[in-house]
Amino acid sequence: MPFDGLFTHAMIAELKNKILGGRVTKISQPFPNEVILTVRSQRQNQPLLLSAHPNYARIQITQIPYNNPPVPTNFTMTLRKYLENAKLTNISQLDNDRVAYFSFATRNELGDELPLLLSIEIMGRYSNVLLINQNENKIIDTIKHIGPSQNRFRTLLPGATYIQPPKQDLLNPFGSDSQKYLELVQQFPNREILANQLQKNYQGIATEHALYIADRLHDTGEISDNWKNVLKQADRPTPSIVTGSKPFFTFFKYDDLKSENTESLSILLDTFYQKKATSDRVQQQGSQLFHVIKVNLQKNRKKLKKLQQTMNSTQKADTFRVKGELLTTYLYQVKRGMKEIELPNYYDNEKIVKISLSNQLSPSQNAQKYFKKYQKLKNAVDYVTNQIKITKAEINYLEEIETQLELADPQDLPDIKVELQQEGYLHAQKQNKSGKVRKNKLGQPDTFYSSENVKISVGKNNLQNDRLTLKMAQKKDIWLHAKNIHGSHVIIHDSQPSEQTLLEAAELAAYYSKARSSGNVPVDFVTVKNIRKPNGAKPGFVIYEGQQTLYVTPDEEKIKKMKKG
Repeated sequence: MPFDGLFTHAMIAELKNKILGGRVTKISQPFPNEVILTVRSQRQNQPLLLSAHPNYARIQITQIPYNNPPVPTNFTMTLRKYLENAKLTNISQLDNDRVAYFSFATRNELGDELPLLLSIEIMGRYSNVLLINQNENKIIDTIKHIGPSQNRFRTLLPGATYIQPPKQDLLNPFGSDSQKYLELVQQFPNREILANQLQKNYQGIATEHALYIADRLHDTGEISDNWKNVLKQADRPTPSIVTGSKPFFTFFKYDDLKSENTESLSILLDTFYQKKATSDRVQQQGSQLFHVIKVNLQKNRKKLKKLQQTMNSTQKADTFRVKGELLTTYLYQVKRGMKEIELPNYYDNEKIVKISLSNQLSPSQNAQKYFKKYQKLKNAVDYVTNQIKITKAEINYLEEIETQLELADPQDLPDIKVELQQEGYLHAQKQNKSGKVRKNKLGQPDTFYSSENVKISVGKNNLQNDRLTLKMAQKKDIWLHAKNIHGSHVIIHDSQPSEQTLLEAAELAAYYSKARSSGNVPVDFVTVKNIRKPNGAKPGFVIYEGQQTLYVTPDEEKIKKMKKG
């Protein structure tokens, strides 16, 4: 995905138009490798995302909602100390590299001017965000601390002298003359070879962009004009997601490939990264929860298999009883020391039955052994039947949690963690120094609006589902849930919704379920007064009666529009 030097150049041009001259009003770090500076500019608050994520490093203005952690990180506190109310005076790029500099003007505790530089280095797993004191050229803090043992050339620690990333021995496409690329075009008429040579000679050009430029340089007209026209697109971008087997984003206008255009580069990145980044964050932050569910599912599935094997063995109980009765009836024929005996079975037309014996036991003891086996298996039936029921319910519950994790946003994870602690799958939260346990505030169900502006609520986890259905909803409201499928509780806050609203709510129930990617999903709906929760039931589990069923196919774009209301 080409967030290369060219894209960085285009993004900086966009950011200059939107936030240059603005002031920092808020600083937060919702994720370990990502910082958001809220810049007040042109009478608007612009959330500037600076990401040092190893896979999705980028800079942009983001509209994706986020939740702050309850305790700010040390890096967040440092940024707040130095950058709150600071004025953004300049945004620049290091040559055509993936390094952006944000210059800020502020004052220190004594009132003296203190020029600060916030550097964002977009370099894969080496990506970083650094706050630098320009007067002393010293690093104040970094989002990732890199010591001498990790990097001999650059120490990225508080107090260290700031050294720029190693300079590449390549040309800056925006600052070089025309001689070099004229030579390349004339020397390499092949598209792929020319693209490769462009990357070897010019800084900050990703493969996708190199191929695009190679195509345009061979177009009719003056080669020098083609080169200039291509580079001008960085200042007049056409934000596009090029679809296909390997989608990528770009600021070039692709007429010959299928693409989707957006209004700005920032909206482009939100559109492209929203699913990828959200899924990755959930996997990272919820790794402990995923592990707990996986281990417990494996344990319970193994237990169920053994219980079913035990239940199958109880089918032999009558065989043991018959053998015991035959031995008792024909006891006079059984002699001590015998290892087996054949006797007629008067329960089955006198067919001969071969019965194994222990040569260490008397004839009557052998008979009693079979009666004991019969009684043991008979007693096991009730116990095993109950255990199978309990284990299946446990597996069903864990699969429900697994589905919720797969569909979760990062802000949904704390609620799921609290639930697993309450149910004993995780240790309870530790007390702080004062002896109190920090209570996480439970999240609120998501709110949507139908095309007729009827409010619809969706629980994203079991705790939200219980609260939504059993406490927040009115008795005459309509409750929906994907039929026999793990998913969310959905409430229409209207006692008599139209057919259109019902269908749209049913699509929400289908979308927030295990069947999200399926077509023609069955969804039950019923009034809330017909819902009840059995005593001792797991969170999120309810039973209902008098339901009707709709069949819908969830549409993600339609869901997004309902979210916006």
